[in-house]
Amino acid sequence: MMDQPATLTQHDDVSIITLDDGKANVFSANMSNTINALLDEVPDDKGSLLFTGRPGLFSAGFDLKTISGGDPKAALEMTTAGFKLLSRIYSFPRPVIAASSGHAIALGAFLLCCADYRLGAAGNFIVQANETRNGMAIPTPILEISKSRILKNHWYRAILNAEAYPISDSVDAGYLDEVVDPDELMSKSLEVAKDLATLSHPHYKLTKDLDQQAVLKRINDSIEEMANAS
Repeated sequence: MMDQPATLTQHDDVSIITLDDGKANVFSANMSNTINALLDEVPDDKGSLLFTGRPGLFSAGFDLKTISGGDPKAALEMTTAGFKLLSRIYSFPRPVIAASSGHAIALGAFLLCCADYRLGAAGNFIVQANETRNGMAIPTPILEISKSRILKNHWYRAILNAEAYPISDSVDAGYLDEVVDPDELMSKSLEVAKDLATLSHPHYKLTKDLDQQAVLKRINDSIEEMANAS
């Protein structure tokens, strides 16, 4: 795994965070800590934020080796860090765009749910919240985020039944807003990101805060309970 699993670049008023750990773009503690440090460098009063991944893979979720590695403390620290990161991205004060470059599994799918506009590369890729098929319960932070994005008539299929959605069906489910040709993914995503970067500050933030207030409290209260349980 690369020491720097995510990088930050700038394109006009768009800050671009690219996930690339050389493997499955898992949300290890290192990945979450790296992204958090990069977010500290992203303006929160102007512009927009764009997430993307490696060609063919957005993210495969948490590092399963850590979860099954026999060290409960390490697993709890990793998952708590991941949930805190999702909360931060979900409530980021500027528009967040996701450019899903391939498969988006587990936490990768929920990262899509944190974004304000999501584009996916067309191809033989899936979006799947696979936790219940892997013997894992889905905790409150993820449930709350998913309910705010997955369409009601798909929520049981997508979350409780852990259905794998082909990219072509992911818009109907609410995982994505648009599917584009892989060669156009970044250009289309930047087009959207540049447009959303023009939204006025602080009015965008104030509106987002009002919309998310109750959901965000439930998310953060649950994360605090997890952290205290350690």
